[in-house]
Formats: sequence, C-alpha cells, structure tokens
Amino acid sequence: MEPSGSTISSSSNHPLNSTGGVCQWEQGRGAEVVEEIKRFSQEGRAVTLDPSLFALALCSQQSELKTRQVAFKTLKEVCRDPAHLFSFIQQKKELREAIALISKYVTKGWKEVQLAYSDKEKSEEVGTVLSYLEMVEKVKHSCDEAEIIHLIDKHKLEREQLLTDHLKSKQVWRALLKDMLLQSVLKILGKMTSNKVLEPGSSDTQALCDRFQSQTALTKAKIHPFHILLSSKNYKRDQGYQVKTKWEPDSSILKAMDSAFYKSFMNVEPVAKRFVVAVDVSTSPSSVVPGTSISTAVAAAAIAMVFARTEADTHVLAYSEGVPVPCSISADMTLAQATFELVKIPGGSTDCTLPISWATESGKAADVFIILTNNPVWTFTASPVPSLKKHRQQSGANSKLVMCGLTSIGHAIADTEDRGLVSICGLDLGAFSVIRNLAQDLI
Repeated sequence: MEPSGSTISSSSNHPLNSTGGVCQWEQGRGAEVVEEIKRFSQEGRAVTLDPSLFALALCSQQSELKTRQVAFKTLKEVCRDPAHLFSFIQQKKELREAIALISKYVTKGWKEVQLAYSDKEKSEEVGTVLSYLEMVEKVKHSCDEAEIIHLIDKHKLEREQLLTDHLKSKQVWRALLKDMLLQSVLKILGKMTSNKVLEPGSSDTQALCDRFQSQTALTKAKIHPFHILLSSKNYKRDQGYQVKTKWEPDSSILKAMDSAFYKSFMNVEPVAKRFVVAVDVSTSPSSVVPGTSISTAVAAAAIAMVFARTEADTHVLAYSEGVPVPCSISADMTLAQATFELVKIPGGSTDCTLPISWATESGKAADVFIILTNNPVWTFTASPVPSLKKHRQQSGANSKLVMCGLTSIGHAIADTEDRGLVSICGLDLGAFSVIRNLAQDLI
C-alpha cells in the first residue's frame, strides 16, 4: 500500500528521510520519527491521517524496542476516533501479510498456502516469500545431490532446511560450509573432521582457515574471543562431550583458530568503565571449568585479556593472601604469556577482600571488581561486602562486584539485597553479557 497526501519534508536531516538507503529508525532515530508523526497529525498539516497511520504502523513493527514502545504510546494521541484505530489495525495487518503467510505454511503446509494465495493479489514481499517457500519445498522432495547442491549455492540454504538423508553426503556438507555462519562452523568442526569433509591440505580446509583468519569475516560474524577459545580447546581434545565421535585435530585449523582468537578482540565493544580483574592463585591452576575442556588458569587469563585489551582503564591483579600483585598483561601478549603471568605468583589461603582493599588504599576508583576464584565452596575468612561498601564511600564510585567461582556449582557471596553484587558459578559466554549489563546499570 502506498501512502499519499503526505506533507512531510524531505530535508536530509529530517528523521523520516533515508540516507544512503538506510531509514532513520535503523540509525536509532525511530523515536524522532514517531514524534514527527505525532506533530503532523496534531497540527493538522496532512490532508488525511492515512499516511500518518501507515507510518505509525510501520514504526510499531520495527526491531528496536524503544521505537515500538513510543509508537504504541503515541497511538492514542494520533487516533481521534474509532475509525482511525481500525485503520491503524488494518495497516498493521497488511504490513504483516508475509508473517501470516509463513504462519500458515508452518501450521497448514504448502498445499494450503498455494490454495490461499493462488488467486490473491500479491505484494512484492509476499511474492518473495512464496518463491522462497516453493524452493524449500523443492529441496524437501529432492533426492538429486547435484540439484540440492545447486539450490544450496543459489539460495544460501542452511543445514536445518535439509533432510537428514541429504546430510549423509560429503558434497552437500561442503556446499553448506561455503557460506555457513562461523558460529555454526565452530559447533561442527569435530564432526566435519571425523567425517573427512575437512581433510588435511584440502581446498575446503584451506578456505575455512582463510575465513577464520579474515578480519572482515570475523567482524561480520561478531564472534567473541572466548567463544573461539572454548571451541578451539574442544576441537583440540579430539572428541565430543555427549557423543562418541572422535577425530584427529587438523593442525592448520588449530593454527587458524588461534589467529582468530586474537583478531576477534576487535569484536568486543568497550563499556568505558574502570575495571579491576583479580585472579585467585591460592589453589591449583590445573583444575578445569565445568562443562569445558579449558583450565581455570587459562580461563582466568583469557578473561583478564578481554578486559585489558578492550577497556582503557583496567587493572589485573593476582592474589591469595598478603598483598595483591599487579600483572602487566599487555595488548601484544599471547594467551600463554598472560597465563604464565598469573600462575607464577605463589599461592596461599584465599582472601577475596584484598583486591578491593588494594584499590581503596591505592586511590584507584573502580566501577566494577571482577574476582575470579578456583575455590569451589568460597570459604573465605572475610566477606568482600564491607570492603566494597568502604570503597564506595571513599572513592565516590557506585562500585559493582562480580564474584566468579570458576569451579563452583552454586554458592552466593552473602545474604544481601545489594543490587551491585553478582555471583557467577562456572563460566560461559553468558557471563560476559551479565558483567557488561551490570557495568552499564542494565541489571
């Protein structure tokens, strides 16, 4: 449906204008678009409300949550009578026609979709979806390997869209790997090596290694370095966790993943906060983080590297008892070197208050303390909570504390309602999201 009668300006700075083919709500200015719609409708500057209702319906279906919320909040101020509301609802229905088509396909099947849309006038979007679904149906009923590979190449199909029998073919897997998301590739490296889809010295293996070492590919995939590290260690251990699949790790793939680990630090967006990352060295560094094949020492070093490389104001400490030891983990340091910096410190009993006291006494205000420990039960001689409160008072910072038990299965810091305290048991990619959201006051 084409809007008509609009008197909206086409100025290059106008929030409804498109710059370089990108609408302004895609540039985070959706709320401005809604405000402009509201202003035009209230000032009576449009001949009819239909274009405004169309634009408002469009805003109410954008991916950005803030834009959708503002659009629905503004609805009651734009709609002057029931007819306007019904018009808005109709606009939304027409905009969601493609979604309705997909829902019918999922619930009723392809034949019902064909019957429902055979005589109906189709928008360009609906036509595109129909063509795509027709191709999916074609793949589902094809036993011709060459045809399946052609459709994979032409339509960039993913393995979830193929039948189990299709995935018995090495050539089909090789076709899928060409454009498979790197996140998906990391999950099946072992299987593809075991099945000889990826063989040493093959062109497919070389192409995959090139992708792992491509800064452009890594940036596009937005893979976190810790994700690559976990996948690399899992691949190196030569067998899966829940299946009996075994493989001989390919040295060229391991080398490419090692390169990808360091290059992917560019994907970590800084939060511009002051961090203190403290590693407990009181117990054995050879223990393993549950659910992974990575040692706690390497995990702690990787975490320290993430913050040291991406946050301008980060202090890394090693501690057990006595005085915490600052560790100079630089941007050009390898993971092995960073790990050595941590484990060379003599161990002792655990005192997790030391990193906080060190920051307070040194006059180094911290927004977030991240304390990593191997202690599975966290039987500390003193709670870190009083030390944190003292640091807040003296520094004036609204300091947060993350206690991460790398080998723990469920123990809290203390019985407190302080929203600035978080306990994490074990470690995965989700932990980084929690720390990031805590630092930005989102949780």
